[in-house]
Amino acid sequence: MPLPFPPDLLQLQLDAIRTYEDLARHPHIGATVLRRRLITLSQALAAHPYWAETGSTAARVALRRQARAGVGTPAVKR
Repeated sequence: MPLPFPPDLLQLQLDAIRTYEDLARHPHIGATVLRRRLITLSQALAAHPYWAETGSTAARVALRRQARAGVGTPAVKR
């Protein structure tokens, strides 16, 4: 059973995954904008209040896995 992550945290992780994939696919097209977005998303993920309660590395890995699998993720805007 997946951990109960807040929807906004899952959305941040999904956005970070997609931004990283976009950067990998098109490293020379809008790379600066994508890198800045990835940094902003990474900061927001790291500073999310959820980690004040559960800051374990295992929970962070579970978040990435859950986001990639699409389990319990909110409707995604692309």
